[in-house]
Amino acid sequence: MITTSTRAALLLTGTLVAYPALANGAAPETSGAETAEERDKTIIVNGEVLYSNQIAALRTPTEIIDVPQSLTITTDEEILERGWTSIGQIVDYTPGVNMSQGEGHRDAIVFRGVRSTADFFIDGVRDDVQYYRSLYNLEQVEILRGPNALLFGRGGTGGVLNRVTKKGTIGETFGGGQVAIDTYGEASVQGDWNFAATENVAIRLNAAYENLNNHRDFYDGDRIGVNPTARFQLSPATVLDLSYEYANHERFVDRGIPTGADGRPVEALEEITFGDPEANLNTLEAHLLRANLSHEFSESFKGNFSAFYGDYDKFYSNFFATDYDEASNVVELDGYVDEVDRQNLILSGNLIGEFKTGSVEHTLIFGGEYINTSSDQFRFNSFFDTSQDDRETFLAERPITLRNNTGFNAAGQATTNTFSDLNDDTRVTIDVFSAFVQDEIKLTDWVNLVLGARFDRFDIEVDDLVDGTFLTRVDEEFSPRGGLIFKPAQNISIYASYSESFLPRSGEQFADLGGGADALAPDTFTNLEAGIKVDIEPRLSLTMAVFEIEQSSPQPNDDDPATLEVIDSTIQGFEIQLNGTITDFWTVQAGYSYLDGEQVDEFGNGTGLRLRELPENMVSLWNSFQASERVGLGIGFTHQGQSFINNSNTAVLPAYTRFDAAAWWDVSESLRVQLNVENLTDELYFPNSHATHQATVGQPFNARLALTGRF
Repeated sequence: MITTSTRAALLLTGTLVAYPALANGAAPETSGAETAEERDKTIIVNGEVLYSNQIAALRTPTEIIDVPQSLTITTDEEILERGWTSIGQIVDYTPGVNMSQGEGHRDAIVFRGVRSTADFFIDGVRDDVQYYRSLYNLEQVEILRGPNALLFGRGGTGGVLNRVTKKGTIGETFGGGQVAIDTYGEASVQGDWNFAATENVAIRLNAAYENLNNHRDFYDGDRIGVNPTARFQLSPATVLDLSYEYANHERFVDRGIPTGADGRPVEALEEITFGDPEANLNTLEAHLLRANLSHEFSESFKGNFSAFYGDYDKFYSNFFATDYDEASNVVELDGYVDEVDRQNLILSGNLIGEFKTGSVEHTLIFGGEYINTSSDQFRFNSFFDTSQDDRETFLAERPITLRNNTGFNAAGQATTNTFSDLNDDTRVTIDVFSAFVQDEIKLTDWVNLVLGARFDRFDIEVDDLVDGTFLTRVDEEFSPRGGLIFKPAQNISIYASYSESFLPRSGEQFADLGGGADALAPDTFTNLEAGIKVDIEPRLSLTMAVFEIEQSSPQPNDDDPATLEVIDSTIQGFEIQLNGTITDFWTVQAGYSYLDGEQVDEFGNGTGLRLRELPENMVSLWNSFQASERVGLGIGFTHQGQSFINNSNTAVLPAYTRFDAAAWWDVSESLRVQLNVENLTDELYFPNSHATHQATVGQPFNARLALTGRF
């Protein structure tokens, strides 16, 4: 048994789950004579499953080793040790996934070659607005690969990312916090306080402030997050969690540098920011309310019911490079202003039962979900008085001669921009009704079967005020899932799985149903995966998987637009992960993925062109060493192979390898001093992109110093 007072245990990513890792990897000791009160506080670890108060993405108490798909879990302790402040840094060390630029204002993950800005979840509830997500209030981050429609509905085509937030802890009062500053003066402060209001009520508050800065000209910003939560133990069998989160973000938008005639980012331009210091801006204000009620009807029958309301107000303004001529050193800039006002209401419930039919054991989950989304968005393109267009040329010099929408173009003429060209103004309403069922069947001690299916009704209305059209569409989709797990030994699982997912033709952000999309069926995705999971030791796990994702996309026939033809594309790959404790003082997290995919034409024939944002090889390794009782060291690297920026394969992101390191000193049981260093070798690299002339410039050598306290 592991008591909550230790607040530690080892979580082995992907195949072995426990609570946040101890720095030295040793299991906490417990007394053989616990009081009744202590037993009430106990978190029980049964095999490799943590039965805790966290809401896991899988929703059933299934041993991770017996889940027939690839996944990676990152705990708050790992986030602390690595000095991570963003989702992108977690992704850098996760096999099979990589980051897209996201136009400099949003998290955008490429899950096994499928890019998404909407497959994000909080405590298993959809969080699909485009923004950068904070880490200050998280217990862990879960990344599931492969289509995941059964539990998450539309999207999830290549994978999903679920953030598990911190909840109140009954019967305990504790606190902690961190202050940090890095090489560029970026500073942050965050706190975590838990109060035992009564013996059955706990109040918890997580809050953070970040003053943003980095190596690029003009970059600055602020990020505020406040998340009070309350936990009520209504009865021995009933727990209610309430949460309100306020997010206020503001940052400069940087969309990188252009590529040259050779298709590679122009290194001579690495220090130039192609934007307007006053006009490149992103703001977000969000109010998120969450309620979750869990009830145990019996030892073998449980229910979980949740409600979520999110109100998001987002503003985005930017200029960016769209073309570059090396001979004349002239860059072409484009720009637009975009605003989104969205409200999400999500109601969901699950019933989980464990029972037997003869000698066969079942874990059955049945659930339903209702989503109502209202989304208003508009966009104004830039308009320059000199070009009488949304684009204008400037000399590629530092800084670009554009300030507060005025400046001098490449010909030396004074030019002024106004964001006056209305490009988009839509009012969207969505209603989604879903029901799903899944049965995890233990046929024998060595054979498990997973069968499930989900039904979604996706009803969308789009009022396009620019075109004067009102379009509607209803999609009804059935998403099956099946998995077979063989267990030749208790610590080994060999599995094969099949699953499907879909994406409505309105897209992941459902802002556009025009251009004939209202007549097209959704894109569908199928996933075949086979793998092996081995718990080499109780604290060391190895997973390997091969997979194939096939996308079917209905398109109008060139000769007869009234008919549709289905175009398929396929992505294949291989992943391997090793995670856990090698010795009492050495832990390791290692991953490798191989990805391959080819574009097809409208006739379904291979084009010989590789899919964009699909590195063939990605490798990562992190080693943590407990040098002494109070001193720890970490060192590792992440490597990303060459990938293409565009579909024509004429622009590339060069391969890179970045080395990182960490050192920490536990001054006392309640105070840690930590130094994290990124890009030890000061390599110039370009980690991601959005379009041909928008390649992100990676940070050079930089360090972050943090003081972390607990009380």
